[in-house]
Amino acid sequence: MINIFEVNETNNMIEQEKLDVRTITMGISLLDCCDSDLEAVRRKIYEKITRLAKDLVATGNAIGKEYGVPIVNKRISVTPIALVGGAACRTPEDFVSIAKTLDDAAKTVGVNFIGGYSALVNKGMTQADELLIRSIPQALAETERVCSSVNVASTKTGMNMDAIRLMGEIILETASRTADQDSLGCAKLVVFCNAPDDNPFMAGAFHGVTETDAVINVGVSGPGVVKSALERVRGKSFEELCETIKRTAFKITRVGQLVAQEASRRLGVPFGIIDLSLAPTPAVGDSVGEILQEIGLECAGAPGTTAALALLNDQVKKGGIMASSYVGGLSGAFIPVSEDQAMIDAAAEGALTLEKLEAMTCVCSVGLDMIAIPGDTPASTISGIIADESAIGMVNQKTTAVRLIPVIGKGVGEKAEFGGLLGYAPVMPVNSKSCEAFVSRGGRIPAPIHSFKN
Repeated sequence: MINIFEVNETNNMIEQEKLDVRTITMGISLLDCCDSDLEAVRRKIYEKITRLAKDLVATGNAIGKEYGVPIVNKRISVTPIALVGGAACRTPEDFVSIAKTLDDAAKTVGVNFIGGYSALVNKGMTQADELLIRSIPQALAETERVCSSVNVASTKTGMNMDAIRLMGEIILETASRTADQDSLGCAKLVVFCNAPDDNPFMAGAFHGVTETDAVINVGVSGPGVVKSALERVRGKSFEELCETIKRTAFKITRVGQLVAQEASRRLGVPFGIIDLSLAPTPAVGDSVGEILQEIGLECAGAPGTTAALALLNDQVKKGGIMASSYVGGLSGAFIPVSEDQAMIDAAAEGALTLEKLEAMTCVCSVGLDMIAIPGDTPASTISGIIADESAIGMVNQKTTAVRLIPVIGKGVGEKAEFGGLLGYAPVMPVNSKSCEAFVSRGGRIPAPIHSFKN
């Protein structure tokens, strides 16, 4: 039974500690929208999205009001568009027209982002995959709410170095096309290794081909709640620290489970998963970096940071899986630089470097996320960073990702402004040594030996 103390505790989490449901994301399969006629594809996509998601925003708002739980974002993810548009699209511009249809549908139903302008090329690229990838800079520059992702590696198949080389060029071109917005387009583009099919968080969400026709996935977030709980065990042993994080993650996840089940019932769409990631915002008190400080570090990037993050990530998962039978997505701790004030401060001071962030990605939920780098960084260097991060994911059998923002016209120490939940970031230095000859070899890096499980 839930007692009055637990009710009051949850109320305090919401009112004082910034607990929220970060997103309700409706996943929609567009496989039945495939057609050889481009206009027919666009019409089917628009009609299906607007039909299934017409009540998504209103339902999310109603649940938030009735239960007193802030539901910050309502979003849509769709089947990777490279698959949906393959039969109809003959040029990158054809794919861009589909991106504009997605954008129109998102605006009609009122969601803030729609994800799935994506290609899965971890082993090889079809013609449609390559056309979509080459269309990404124009698509992101000419739409407002469309998010894109490309999966370039996996533990089972290895790393597609041709795709990784191409993505370095695509990221730079996307930055150039949105240079007047501090290269904002790159904030809506993620390069993955081992991308999950059921991730509700943008920019990497897409509706996997193994999913049902439509599904509700919910992402919860509560860095402030965890930090507040840890303040009460300051100076105590690691055992007590870990138990506190687990108990707190359990309570956060139960709130998400309640919202997910209610949204599923009201919308008549099956419940998929809860993603219990600690996703920070630029608001003070809503920071994973501050949790690391509460664990005992002077700031993020100090010696011990990777160990502290590993502890946090593991205990969040252990607490969350007791609260829901269907935990999925990414689930753990996000470390986006621009979206976390403590991370921003540490990067500005030089305590948090790109190399330290890469080490942290070995144990966190995602990877190098929302990091501003100089706009004159070579495409080959960006590809090398993607390759490094993909290798971490491939060898460690985990999801990793790269969301780098080469800010055109800005250099180290300057500030890039993205606005809203995306925040701002200091432009961080990148190793100047070349990896051009490495990324230009072409072909694939084979899967690791431990990928052979059959």
